[in-house]
Amino acid sequence: MAESTKAANHARMKFLSASDAKNHFRQLIDTVQAEPIRIQRYGRDVAIVLSPKEFHRIAEAARGKVNPAVEHLHAKGAKRWASVYAALAK
Repeated sequence: MAESTKAANHARMKFLSASDAKNHFRQLIDTVQAEPIRIQRYGRDVAIVLSPKEFHRIAEAARGKVNPAVEHLHAKGAKRWASVYAALAK
């Protein structure tokens, strides 16, 4: 997802003040079953509350995904240092 799309989605997400979240916790729990809610203190985001289902969906989507550039650098470094690793393993 492009950074501008992420920012737009974040900006549209509903939010509550920390004190409202505390005072209306039951409604907060009910609401996050349908959509995540940003919690703000002094106008700054301090938390995002989401349902377990949404958390597991996000975690599963992120599992095993590695930036191809990181994979390339890792492979390059492993090849470069292979003789050092072999010597240390003895």
